[in-house]
Amino acid sequence: MSVYFVVQEQVDDPAGLKNYMKAARASSLGRGRAIVVDDDVRSIEGDWHGSRLVILEFDDEEAFRDWYDSPEYQAALPLRLSSTDSRGALAKGLG
Repeated sequence: MSVYFVVQEQVDDPAGLKNYMKAARASSLGRGRAIVVDDDVRSIEGDWHGSRLVILEFDDEEAFRDWYDSPEYQAALPLRLSSTDSRGALAKGLG
């Protein structure tokens, strides 16, 4: 079953985020695919955190964990966390 890594972000350091994105691409993101990367999200209902939304799709949770827990991504992750105020969640697909 597909899973989706959903990240809401307020970008505090655009240059730092650019460095993160370069490092994240090198972390074998090929295990998943980006289906949404939007730097200008508009809230329609309720409170929204930040202006950036990223949704990555993975075949299953194991593929997500292989990527997220990899040494390459773990080396990139602090670049994102220091450049943004982020919220992340993993959600299961519909079947």
